[in-house]
Amino acid sequence: MAGFSLCGNLPQDTFEFLKHHDCPITAAHSTEVAFTAQQLAERFDIDCQQAEAAAWLHDISAVFPNWQRAAVSSQLGIEILPEEELVPLLLHQKISAVMAAEMFGVTDSKVLAAIRCHTTLRADPSDLDLLVFAADKLAWDQRGTPPYQHEMEAALDNSLEAAVWVYQRYLWYSGKIKMIHPWMRDSYEELKVRYEML
Repeated sequence: MAGFSLCGNLPQDTFEFLKHHDCPITAAHSTEVAFTAQQLAERFDIDCQQAEAAAWLHDISAVFPNWQRAAVSSQLGIEILPEEELVPLLLHQKISAVMAAEMFGVTDSKVLAAIRCHTTLRADPSDLDLLVFAADKLAWDQRGTPPYQHEMEAALDNSLEAAVWVYQRYLWYSGKIKMIHPWMRDSYEELKVRYEML
């Protein structure tokens, strides 16, 4: 927080904090995720304030490069799984949750939980977990249109869970996944039981 002061407006604080630490792409991505989260929250009758707070803060740990994330996690007392040691990128969701609590004053356990699993999801996710996960994937931080976007948006006509399953199935068979995080495996196997016939 050196050289940066919070004004008390979470969207502004998050955006400016990321810019302050030379993360303008993440700031733009977080803006898009927050907008998408708000739309999904209204559509599925989920608390908009919780959805937006989790969306704004989900990638706040982008201020730490991958090579620092294991050390930062250790300093913060975060459990590091073997898969996270191999792919430190996966630690950013846990670090973001700690930063949201300790630096931005978030006390809502549901918001912190959604931030903590927004990349991998987890078994038995809450509606807020599903929403933030889906918003992050629909407002992805790569160029162009996500290859799964149209199918995922169509699945939203059924449920958030169905849309999440579209993404998980895509990722599982895309060959692009670097490491299967145990939380991701648990979530995938749980949803597969319900959606494997789709």
